[in-house]
Amino acid sequence: MSKQKQKEAVYSAIQSVLTESGQSISDNSPVAESLSSNARQQVANILVEGFNSGSIELNTKFGDDSKLRTYVSGLISNWLRKDTRLNGGVKYTPAQSNGSRRGSTDPQIKALRQLMASGALTSAEDIEEVQKAINTRMAEIAPEKKPQVDFNALPESLRHKYANA
Repeated sequence: MSKQKQKEAVYSAIQSVLTESGQSISDNSPVAESLSSNARQQVANILVEGFNSGSIELNTKFGDDSKLRTYVSGLISNWLRKDTRLNGGVKYTPAQSNGSRRGSTDPQIKALRQLMASGALTSAEDIEEVQKAINTRMAEIAPEKKPQVDFNALPESLRHKYANA
């Protein structure tokens, strides 16, 4: 017997719970909006049972049921966001990073940040000088930003003119 993939297990569990309550999955509206906390709990119970019985793929072993339930909660949220059958047909795009790790692999930035954290800089002028050096280096290594244009959202007359630009 082959094991069910997690994505399919989440989809079928949600479909089962919604069908039981007289609802259905619609192509144009996100399921998360109509999934009550009680229904979500029912979905989680189905998935936990499937993991425990071995009918759903699971590469990680969880020591206890509470850790598995935490995993299942995140799994449900993940597929409600990513599965186009559940999110209203929207292609998933991850949230943009706030850039807190930008420059972390650059040796010069790393050294400058270590200098800032060392406590060796005592005056405001010294701190400002090192921060300016960090900002300058960050600008040097920053990737070129090109705006993402949704050509399908442009008017028909402009779409054909600029879509291949």
